This record gives sequence, structure tokens and C-alpha cells, in this order.
Amino acid sequence: MRKIVVTNNPADLDFYREDIEIAAAKSYLTESKYAEIESARIFNLCKSYRYQSTGYYVSLLAEARGHRAFPNISTIQDLKSKSLIRIISDDIEELIQKSLSKIQSKDFTLSIYFGRNIAKQYDKLCFQLYSLFQAPLLRAKFFYDKKWILQNISPISLVDIPENHKPYVVEFARSYFSKKRYSSSKISRANYDLAILFNEEDKLPPSDSRAIDNFIEAGETIGIRTEIIDKEDFNRIPEFDALFIRETTAVNNHTYRFSRRAFAEGLVVIDDPWSILQCTNKVYLAELLGKAKIPTPKTIIVHKDNIQFVEKAIGLPCVLKKPDSSFSQGVTKVSDRETLKVELEKLLDSSDLIIAQEFTPTEFDWRIGILDKTPLFACKYYMAKNHWQIYDWNENGDSNYGNFETLLIKKVPPKVVEIAVKAANQIGDGLYGVDLKQKGDKIVVIEVNDNPSIDFGVEDLKLKDKLYRVVMQSFKNRIDKIRKVKELHL
Repeated sequence: MRKIVVTNNPADLDFYREDIEIAAAKSYLTESKYAEIESARIFNLCKSYRYQSTGYYVSLLAEARGHRAFPNISTIQDLKSKSLIRIISDDIEELIQKSLSKIQSKDFTLSIYFGRNIAKQYDKLCFQLYSLFQAPLLRAKFFYDKKWILQNISPISLVDIPENHKPYVVEFARSYFSKKRYSSSKISRANYDLAILFNEEDKLPPSDSRAIDNFIEAGETIGIRTEIIDKEDFNRIPEFDALFIRETTAVNNHTYRFSRRAFAEGLVVIDDPWSILQCTNKVYLAELLGKAKIPTPKTIIVHKDNIQFVEKAIGLPCVLKKPDSSFSQGVTKVSDRETLKVELEKLLDSSDLIIAQEFTPTEFDWRIGILDKTPLFACKYYMAKNHWQIYDWNENGDSNYGNFETLLIKKVPPKVVEIAVKAANQIGDGLYGVDLKQKGDKIVVIEVNDNPSIDFGVEDLKLKDKLYRVVMQSFKNRIDKIRKVKELHL
């Protein structure tokens, strides 16, 4: 996706980057070469955004052309509403009071340049305000009346920046435009922009760094520019066409918030928020799979009023699961009545509902990767040595894990694939990993994962680069579909 900085007078800009185009506002509004661009980010640095001004029309026409404008028309309108500013600023009330607590005057003005301030102690507040009111250059005014109150926040132009601030603005701009650019220059005019949410410090991320590199390279071959983002980049979501979450997902952390925001902004997103909601809660999955008559181990949803029926319904030994367990954590095997009672009470202290499931010992679990309702890859994950699970966690939070075997889909028993696809289809058409156990002719689904592992040298062992190309092609196809729908409505 092309990045274009639009300003009334390009001579006002003191920074330069090869991957950034500078355009005069008049040229952007009137020249056909800009109207014909299919995909672009427009950073609107015009002198004014007032109604029907040049700056207003830059953002308005950018949206009409399918470009991503910063600020967009919605932000420009929001910045005019004092009541809305008060409501939105309530979300960061505590941060405002903490950040301005040492100021002695009754008024304070904060300049926000690309989400930052020349004084580092205000960077966090600036970042949050920029996340709420996305414009490259902003000025926020506060007044004190028993507490600090955000009175007004408005966009400013390059000519409004004090001379002693300009060196900082140049530094911030360069940092902003260069942040985590992972794509090669050969596709600097790519028509698609994809963000990958990834944390290299995760102990067990869904993809390792080498797999992430392979996704990026696969995207390049079909015109997708890819950037790695982290949890601090929430405000940047609207800059992209798609979001690929490669962190362990949970409803109560930033991965879900990123997914929700991306979905609300009209991006293609894998994992989508509905898949996260469904797959990360084993109570929901048990109900969903049961209703669809998909074979599972004997399962009972346990609450405080039916504890006494668990042993009779499931038998011993059995497996108890927290609703949001993952990577074998939050999963307990119990073999006697006394331990069952203790573990049930412990788990029910943190969740009103949990899962009890019959113990189904096998040498390995099947993992069938599915994308767009089509089987993609297959693995056998073997149990850890002298343990009944794939991962064997110790008290320090470290784990041992079993071996693996990767197979082509055509080498997998057809019934395993059929049941896996049926289970994943209950969730959606995203990227899923279905875990199954097989004992003779009996095949049962253990769970459906919304962000299955794709690691270099494991899940890609048979398909190699093709696996990454298929995933990235899916993103491209989904983006194209959205763009066609938009074109029909223009």
C-alpha cells in the first residue's frame, strides 16, 4: 500500500524517506494519477480541516477513493464535538490525572506529534490520546477544576508547530514512518497491507520467527506488504487491509481487543473475534459440538449443583478443564474420588462452569489444520515422555513435549479429515486447528483451536512454502472480496 503525505505546501516538510510520497493537496485532489490509485494511506497534514476546506476534502476524497485517511472524516467530526471529547476522554481519566499531577498552573497545553511529545513523561498520555483521536498532529488543552479536564483537542498544521519543536517532529515522523517495516522495497507499491500481531518473547507463540519470515516472503510474491506489530500498535490497526494474529489468543487480553477493532474497521482478520470467543471457551465448544452431533469423548458441563454426578456420568479417571485452558495448561487428570472433589472445587472457584471429560488415552493426537473450510495440513503430536499430554509442564512454568509427525492430507484417514472439517465448519471459515483422538475406528474431537501452530519445520514440513502461500492467498482473496463489495456501493 502506498504511503502519501498530503500537505498544502510540500516545502514545509523537513523529512524525507524513499518509501513516502509527498503530494501537494491541490495535486491530490485534482490529478487523475492519485484518483486511480487502488490502495493508499493518506497522511493529511493540511493547514485546516474545517468543513469544506482543502484539508477536509483531502480526507473526504481519500475515503471515496478507498484510501485510508489520517485523520479520516469521522475523526475530524469527533474533534469538533466537546461533549464527545469529554465522553471519550473518560476512558483515560486515571492516566490524565497521573500524567498532569505535578503541574502547578490551572491550564496546560499538550502538543502531540505522531503520538508523541517532546517531553517523554507525557508520551504515554500522548499515545492514548492519539489512539482515541487519530490525527498526525494534535494539540490538547486541559484546565484544572478540582481535577484535570480535557477541554479541547484539535488537529494542527505544520505551520502551527513552534520552531523549537520542529527538530523533534522530524525525528518523530521518521520514527513513525519507519516503524517495523518488514517488507522489501521491491513491493513498496503493493496493493495490500497486512499486519501480523506477533510477540517474539512468547514462550509458545502460534508461529516462530522463521515461520513469520516465510509468511512475509509469501505475501511479497502476491503483492502483500507485511508489517509486524505488537500490543502497543493498537492505534495503527486502521492503516491496514488485514490483521493476522500470531499470538496466543484469549478473550481477556489484547489479542481479542485487536481482533474486535480490526473487525469493526472493516479489515480482514484471522482470528476473527467470533472465532476467538467460541474456540477459547471449552464450555461453548462442548455445547456447540454436541448440538452438531460431532463425536467427542463423554463430556459434562460441571457447575456447583451437579458435582456429585460427575463420577457416574464420566467415570474415573477423567479429565477436568478450565474453560480457557490452552497448551495443556489448566487441564487436570484425576483418578480417585477424593482428588476429583478437591479439583472440582478448586476450578469452580474461578469459573461458574467447567468441563469434565472421559479420559481417552492415545499415543498421539491428530491435528488437522483447516483454512477456508478446506483441510490444509496434518500432524500427529505425540505425548510427552511418561506423560498423558503433549506438553508436560513443571513447577517453573517450563515444559517438555512429545515428538511430531507431519503428513500430507491424502495420507490421513479420510474419516479423521471429514470429522475435523465438520467440526471447524461449526465455527467459521477462518484458520483452525482441530485436535482429534483415534482408537481403532473410534474418532473423537477434543477441541477446535482458533490460532493453530504453524512453526518452521513442523506443520510446514510437507507443504513447505506452499503452506505459507495458501494462507497469504486467502488474505488476498478476502481483501479483494471486500473491495468488490465496496465498489458496488460507490
